[in-house]
Amino acid sequence: MAAKKKTKVVPLSVGDKTIPPEGAKMIPIYVMGKRYIIPETLTLMKAIEYVGYKYTRGCGCRGGICGACGTFYRFEGDYKLRTGLACQTVAEENMIIAQLPFFPSNRPNYDLENQKGTPHEELRALYPEVFKCVGCGTCTRTCPMDIDVMDYVALMKRGDLRGAAQKSFDCVMCGLCASRCPAQISQFTAAMYVRRVTGKKIFPKAEHLTNRVEEINTGKYAKMHKELAEKGKEELKELYVKREREPDMSEQGKWLPEDKENL
Repeated sequence: MAAKKKTKVVPLSVGDKTIPPEGAKMIPIYVMGKRYIIPETLTLMKAIEYVGYKYTRGCGCRGGICGACGTFYRFEGDYKLRTGLACQTVAEENMIIAQLPFFPSNRPNYDLENQKGTPHEELRALYPEVFKCVGCGTCTRTCPMDIDVMDYVALMKRGDLRGAAQKSFDCVMCGLCASRCPAQISQFTAAMYVRRVTGKKIFPKAEHLTNRVEEINTGKYAKMHKELAEKGKEELKELYVKREREPDMSEQGKWLPEDKENL
């Protein structure tokens, strides 16, 4: 049998993009099935750009907040399918990468103002698939934010919508949980509904917020806003630098500035 011919892999010329430091270790990765050589330590997002791709979607905040860059990957020779956010996951040798910038999910229309049933009844009508959860835990293992997704789904099923809202609060809506769920649950959109309905109907109303909205609507701050809008850039910078700041360790709700003219 003839020996397999080895091909020499030359790092790409990348112009004004990431320039690896001298002596940087170069590693192979696969992007959309094609092999490339990149310097180690790049995030998957930077690695994808390094090899020549230009983002038109699937790229938002670049800081692990927006959930737009959900990514699936495997390692060559390993059966396990892994997930992460491209802006946070660091590229490793022999990663096989595919991004998932959008995943179709159950997004029903609803009007929180005119719902007739209890929040739990409305959840059952809008997201019946939630109640098919088999408790496999795939959603939790998939979540790049380390949220116990299966637990907040269980809280929804039990009718503890307030608990589910708090448990799912860190969700970035990447949709990776829904993409792996064998029960076809749209966990992340159901959780968004739960947080919305909890804020609308379950949490107590914030009296101070109602008062502040009323002050804004009656024009209490109009004069201050007008004065700020008329100031130049340097004046605004000076005001910002000299502003009276709340001490870092002050007790919440207790601190007030000495100048209370615009409160």
